[in-house]
Order: sequence, then structure tokens, then C-alpha cells
Amino acid sequence: MAVALLFLLAAPCFSQEHAERTIDEIKTEAIHRAEVGQYPLIGLDAGDVREALNSVHTRDKDEWAAAFMAVADRYMNEAKSLEKTDPAKANADYIRAWRLYSFGRWPIPASPGKQRSYEKALEAFRAHARFFDPPMEIVKIPFEGKEIIGYLRLPKNATGPVPLVLAVNGLDSRKEDLAESFSAILPFGVGYLAVDGPGTGQNPIKVSENADRMLSRVLDYIATRPEIDKNRVAMHGVSWGAYWATKMAIVERDRLKGASAQSPPVDTFFQKDFLMNSLIGNREYLFDQVPALMAIFDNVHTIDEMAEELPKMSLVKQGLLGKPMAPMLILAGVKDTQVPISDIYLLLSKGDVPKTGWINPLGGHLGRQVGVWPDPRIFKEVIIPWLVRVLEPEPAR
Repeated sequence: MAVALLFLLAAPCFSQEHAERTIDEIKTEAIHRAEVGQYPLIGLDAGDVREALNSVHTRDKDEWAAAFMAVADRYMNEAKSLEKTDPAKANADYIRAWRLYSFGRWPIPASPGKQRSYEKALEAFRAHARFFDPPMEIVKIPFEGKEIIGYLRLPKNATGPVPLVLAVNGLDSRKEDLAESFSAILPFGVGYLAVDGPGTGQNPIKVSENADRMLSRVLDYIATRPEIDKNRVAMHGVSWGAYWATKMAIVERDRLKGASAQSPPVDTFFQKDFLMNSLIGNREYLFDQVPALMAIFDNVHTIDEMAEELPKMSLVKQGLLGKPMAPMLILAGVKDTQVPISDIYLLLSKGDVPKTGWINPLGGHLGRQVGVWPDPRIFKEVIIPWLVRVLEPEPAR
């Protein structure tokens, strides 16, 4: 609550174009995005969103969460009652509940109500995952006295160790979203392990200059699984997850066959000017991007503290950009207002091996373009084919 309060107190210092949306603007925009399948409302039914927003009258976080939980609870309860008699309908209801609960905690669970909505989202997703074939394994990896929780799925009827993608979410998405998306790679003979990035979801540590150690620990774990070919492991990340995928392509290049990264922040993103002029009140982001950004760091409560902390994360500042690295697929949109295209061009020009670039001249964040290049199309037509080529799985039997 302190993060949000301090941010709101600071907001009047900025010009109108940097102001956060009002609650009425948020409601109008959210319904529109649900209607056109635009992030962060991909997969949500516009009618469900309207119903929930009818109960939202302020920007109070618990009011928001309660509204979406009330609609989601109906689908969750119906799903439980139908599991034995109509499993297909039950599964569809679990998916619907999960997406509503997840939006109820969006962008971060920064209040008791939003935390409860997040917990319910986890419950609904895992209920949905019980219907997966091949099954999903919830792995728990010991790490610095805590544990890293991940979702592991391997291709069906594999005859030997299989290649694997380690997938990392962005600022406001979660490993559940990646686990759902990466189901599409299983038929190609490639498995996946989805984990929450530092500072997000169930990750045990916050963002810092050396938080990539947590992902290195995940690679250690992957190497212990005989069903996985440790010599054919790639990474995928979106936005903040793309930052980690890029950093890991450098620091763990010997253990990665490649990394795909959608809109990875590299250097300019982390500078104070970009924070003040592009991130505060960003309209491509639905609401509260900077408060969400503050929350993934330890002891960052004000804009000034954020401006002091962010530059430490620059891959240029860390002396990493330009070092040898694993092959990469880098995706971006020229019209992205959340990660500057200059960061993408800088990354493409550095390192020791050729990179593959997919740059949408009309695309925004992650290269997405409403109605033309939506997230699912980019994932299925660009990202999965590249990862499959890099990992060279055995032909499907």
C-alpha cells in the first residue's frame, strides 16, 4: 500500500500525458481490450469483465479484486461440481476462473484482496492443469533456504532425453501464463519448465544485479533430470523475463543452446530519463506500471529510489553487453513505449554470434499488433519454430 500511496502523491508533479488512467478510463480500456483480445485481457470474456467492473467504482485494490473474484468464484464452483459428470466443461470453467482471478490480482498482488485473488488463481490453474495430457509436474527446487517452484511438462511417449525450454515471465504475467502457452511446443518433442522471474509470483528473491543466480540454480536442477537432455536447453522470456533470458545467454552461454527474448530491456530502459518520461503513466500499459516495477525490488518505495536502483540493472553498466553469448531470437516492436527500440538495436549489434531479429515496424510491446500480430500468433508462428530449430528435437513418433 505504501508503494501505491507514494506514487499517487508524486503523480501531480507530472504533466497530464504522464498521469495514470482514472478508474473510468481503466474500465473503458479494459473492456475494449477484452473485446479485441489485447493484453492483459487475452482470453477473458468481455461479458465477464463488464460484470466484474460493474462493481468497481474506485481505484481501491481490494474493491477491484473482490469484483473479479465474485465472477470467478461462480465458474470455480461450477467447475468443482462438474468434474465427474462433465470434465470438459469443468476444465473450461477452471480456465475461465483462473483468468478472472489472475486479472483480479493484476498487475501485482499489492493488497490483501489482490493477494487472495492471486492465491485463487493458483488454485484454479492447478485444477485446470489436472486435465493436462501429458501431465504437469510441480517441481520444488531448494534455493538459499527457500524453494523455487516451477511447472514442468515433457512430451508424450518420449524415447530418450528431450530438449527443454526454461520459460520466464514478465513484470505482471506469471509462470501459469507461460505454462499454458508452452503446451503448444510439446507436440514438437520439446518440454518446458516455467518459473516466475525474480520479484514476481512465487519467486523466493527480489530483483538485484545478481538475481540471475536463481535461474542458474534452475539450470543445475534441469541437469539432474535424466528425462531432459541437458545439452539441449534454451530459454524464453517476455519483457522483464526477456531481460533475464538475455543476461543468461551471456553468463550461462555454455549451458544454453539459445534464448528467445521479447522486448528485452538492456540499457536505456534503466535510465532515469526513460523512467520519468516513458514509464510513469504509460498508456500502453493498462495501469500502475511503475508501482508494479517498484514492487519487484527490495526497499524501493519512491520514484527517486527507483531512479537510483534501475541503472544498476543495465547490461552495459554490468559490463556484460558485448561479451560472447548464446544464439538469440530477439522480438520487438518499433512503436513500443515500454522498452525503447534503441535497446533492441543495441543488443542486436553486440556479441560474437549472429542473432535472429523479428522487428515489427508497426508493433508495440513484445512486437504485438492488435488484429494483425496478436500475442498467440507471434508465439506460434515465430517463437516456437525458432526454439524447435535451435533445439533440434527427435522427429515425433
